[in-house]
Amino acid sequence: MEKRDGQHRAIRSFVLRQGRVSDAQRRAVDELQPRFGVPFQDSPLDLDRLYGRSAPKILEIGFGMGETTAAIALAHPECDYLGIEVHTPGVGALLKRIAELDLSNVRLIQHDAVEVLQHMIAPQSLDGVHVFFPDPWPKKRHHKRRLIQAPLLALLASRMKQGATLHLATDWKDYALQMLEVLRAEPALENTAADFAERPDTRPQTKFEARGLRLGHQVWDLVFRKG
Repeated sequence: MEKRDGQHRAIRSFVLRQGRVSDAQRRAVDELQPRFGVPFQDSPLDLDRLYGRSAPKILEIGFGMGETTAAIALAHPECDYLGIEVHTPGVGALLKRIAELDLSNVRLIQHDAVEVLQHMIAPQSLDGVHVFFPDPWPKKRHHKRRLIQAPLLALLASRMKQGATLHLATDWKDYALQMLEVLRAEPALENTAADFAERPDTRPQTKFEARGLRLGHQVWDLVFRKG
């Protein structure tokens, strides 16, 4: 879904869909979002103050149900993770997982990622960005709704530190090819591989992905670095 800002069409990171929120997810939102959630604001966050320490800061856009986010944060306590997701079931699921695993290095924002990047993330403040399995919008007429496009990449690159990495993954081949094309066209980013990368150990394999691989589906990873 797109909106207009004056004469310019604004990029947007999602189309809001209704989803059933379980009792456990709702309870997690009610009880834990005040502790681990970050309200939207019009000024940049002090990320070190948010986590109470100086450590590498990794942003994840669209964490879904939070399975991968929690696994990465548990495996890498030396890094801090900021997840963005608009859908309440996923927010509740990740909050529940944060409590179960006693994670202190995860915070989340329930808001449009583009507006978060524009207003809440200071330039050159991120050590990494993850975008795993964004909505592929498979119908050709819906391709314009895909998240990974030139305007967003330019915005992301501006928020990344020198040497920071952008890691994308998708299981849709034509989306993977589109991602590769627009990433190559972003002058601030350089590919760490000839084209697609091997899956880094830092990206856990989800149950959904493992099932797809058993059925012969393929996953494409792209890892670009800010030069």
